[in-house]
Amino acid sequence: MEWLYESWSGEEPEFNQHSNTKGALEVLDWAYQTYKEDIVYACSFGVEGVVLIDLISRVNEEAKIVFLDTGLHFEETYQLIEKVKARYPKLKIKMKQPEESVEEQALSKGEALWEKDPGQCCNLRKIVPLHEELDGVSAWISGLRREQSPLRQKTNYLNRDNKFQSIKVCPLIHWTWKEVWRYVYEKDLPYNPLHDQGYPSIGCAVCTERVLSGSDSRAGRWASQEKTECGLHLDSASSR
Repeated sequence: MEWLYESWSGEEPEFNQHSNTKGALEVLDWAYQTYKEDIVYACSFGVEGVVLIDLISRVNEEAKIVFLDTGLHFEETYQLIEKVKARYPKLKIKMKQPEESVEEQALSKGEALWEKDPGQCCNLRKIVPLHEELDGVSAWISGLRREQSPLRQKTNYLNRDNKFQSIKVCPLIHWTWKEVWRYVYEKDLPYNPLHDQGYPSIGCAVCTERVLSGSDSRAGRWASQEKTECGLHLDSASSR
């Protein structure tokens, strides 16, 4: 039943968005039955990430998870990853690093590339590494939610990903911010304490700022730049 990117018609199975997990658990169960070892979860370890990890562990406790370790993340993020590893010891969590360290990048591209050319910095430290991880992989999982931003409102459970030539599985598309946090509290999940300090979306420390109450959840990402996405989720065609 494995779906290949090139031959996929764009039709998806029926998932019950009114279930207890708004279809998320059903989507994950289908995805792991369909792709088995040929699927990876690219996790940023934001609050949606810990929710997805918990859901994934209920379906496949040995699932493969990759974290794009840019070398520029908050210390709180690295501490959270260690807590997650301890809670879910069977998960295969990989810390994927770019070819160049931050120091090497400074020598080859100049200091603070994220300020001069954030698009290039994201490409080198996130997009290229993820390309390497997804090379030959049929599907990958993302924690995108429709509520997060206008660019994400048309995301479906299953999406043809032109950038990475794979199928992008998005189980949380119908979840609201309140529902994400309700699940965290009910399951007593560990999460990044920066969320309690005005950071709804957490990326690299050099490109993430606090967000004013009532603002777009991604307003703190590249706040001084004409940029709202790192590029991982651009150029994807929806399934419908």
